[in-house]
Amino acid sequence: MIITCIIITVVYLFLIGAFIFGFDRISVLSLEKLPPKTPFSVVIPFRNEAENLPNLLASFEGLDYPKDKFEILFVDDASEDDSDETIKQWLSKSTIDFKVIYNNRSTASPKKDAIETAIKHAKHDWIITTDADCILPKFWLNSFDEFIQKNDTLCIAGPVAYNEKHSFLNRFQILDLLSLQGATIGGFGLEKPFLCNGANLAYKKELFLKLNGFEGNSNIASGDDIFFLEKVAKTHPEQLHYLKCKQGVVETSAQPNWNFLFEQRKRWAAKTSNYNNMFGKFTGMVVLLMNALVILGLALTAFGTLNPKFWFYILAAKLCIDFCLIYKSALFFNQKSALKSFLLAFLAYPFFSVFVALTSLVSGYQWKGRTFKK
Repeated sequence: MIITCIIITVVYLFLIGAFIFGFDRISVLSLEKLPPKTPFSVVIPFRNEAENLPNLLASFEGLDYPKDKFEILFVDDASEDDSDETIKQWLSKSTIDFKVIYNNRSTASPKKDAIETAIKHAKHDWIITTDADCILPKFWLNSFDEFIQKNDTLCIAGPVAYNEKHSFLNRFQILDLLSLQGATIGGFGLEKPFLCNGANLAYKKELFLKLNGFEGNSNIASGDDIFFLEKVAKTHPEQLHYLKCKQGVVETSAQPNWNFLFEQRKRWAAKTSNYNNMFGKFTGMVVLLMNALVILGLALTAFGTLNPKFWFYILAAKLCIDFCLIYKSALFFNQKSALKSFLLAFLAYPFFSVFVALTSLVSGYQWKGRTFKK
């Protein structure tokens, strides 16, 4: 038992340490205000987002990018509120080129269908996906444009952060996302990309068509970002990059309560068994085993079958390496204020993550008012 504990801990420390090393290998892009060249088609699937859309639309108005160099394709996925009308009323007074189109459902994945529907209407070569509950930074498109001008690239994963609010639940989610973004950047730095976020993802339309879009995983409701990333990583690894640019960080909303958070994380966990990226599967397994080990070690210590010092050393080692990765992410995303909840979140996270992993094996999840099976 002790040897198994040591092996899991050492592997975990090396893995997270590798992400820290990889994180620093990705250079930060500082904008030079190059003349904009790249036209973009921005794709936004939405369902019942009337409450969130005004913030997104206002951020579009605030973009410092020529309005004749991008279009917005809103894809309505059977909304039952005033989302359509909100978009049309807002942008009818704007010079931004936009369309509201309706999702052509053909698979078990509404979001993948929505993206494919939009790409059929897209008139520009570069596609950027984001979500209806996001807020876009002023130089969002500029950052992608400069990266494209400076690099030979076909697909670019962009940075995503949660909006900050004054609650433990919010800081818990921020810290969780900071760890995921740290692992994402670290994976790219190690030349083993395995994570990205569809709230900030760009790729060439011809690449999407060449790889047959989401064919092969359209039976899985979510995962439009990860599964496409896997295809690109396999076929065009040299032209797959991460945009490490502070002016390119898209902000999105954290979940408003624990129940919504559990449903979201169950949805994320449900797709992991279908990953094809072996490094991604390995990472997920090691992280899960480490969190389970923390809980098991606590139980064995309580029953007197494990030396408390041994469990404490394991916990301390995990705390130190986790903090190093999250601290690097917090500096980049300018979210150091969330670190005041790090210790409490660190202690709670193993129970949260193991519970999510176990429940995802036996139950479906709720998403946008729909129920999806495992």
